[in-house]
Amino acid sequence: MSKARYKRILLKLSGEALAGDKKTGIDANVLGRICDEIKKVKELGVEIAIVVGGGNFWRGKYGTEMERTTSDYMGMLATVMNGLALQDALESRGMYTRLQTSIEMRQIAEPYIKRKALKHLEKGRIVIFACGTGNPYFTTDTTAALRAAEVEADVILVAKTIDAVYSADPKIDPNAIRYEKITYLDILNKNLKVMDSTATSLCRDNNIPLIVFGIDNPDNILKIVKGEKIGTLVEGD
Repeated sequence: MSKARYKRILLKLSGEALAGDKKTGIDANVLGRICDEIKKVKELGVEIAIVVGGGNFWRGKYGTEMERTTSDYMGMLATVMNGLALQDALESRGMYTRLQTSIEMRQIAEPYIKRKALKHLEKGRIVIFACGTGNPYFTTDTTAALRAAEVEADVILVAKTIDAVYSADPKIDPNAIRYEKITYLDILNKNLKVMDSTATSLCRDNNIPLIVFGIDNPDNILKIVKGEKIGTLVEGD
């Protein structure tokens, strides 16, 4: 079995990634394939943290006539549904997990505590972070950067419905340039839609590399962990 390149990773999963072609809700087959690949990564001895979004159930932009804070809290609750689905699918495959939320809901999840999260990771449990940062006006991209810094992840794997970072949307612009490697500063200066600017700046300040890849092929997760060049590497200036 190939050796893992990273000891501890943070996987950022969008809600849309769990919806598959359905675009909304959760596609059980897609969820299953992703969890099968996570299990293969776990079997390499890698410590895994996951930040999950909620866009398959709710996005702030849907609530344009709604007060922003209310809309953002609804989005946080959506991430809990995805977190529970991930937890159930992973545990049905024999993996030990912990779901931690930034907003306390003790009947279904642990409150986020950094020391507990680290202890779980060290014991080989997969830790799923939901509810974003627990604050409105911050995205789950920012949560991924923040949690990766807190748990000292070696890399953030950003799973997208697109296979890399491009200069423009390749579905719209056939001349869009595909990047194999790019810096945080390039992302900020070119306003590339990889992660929001707060998340990008956090990663830059803490020197956390990102690998942006397509989740349409879930086996990309395992390939990246083994060191294959998949998607786009984002790192220091």
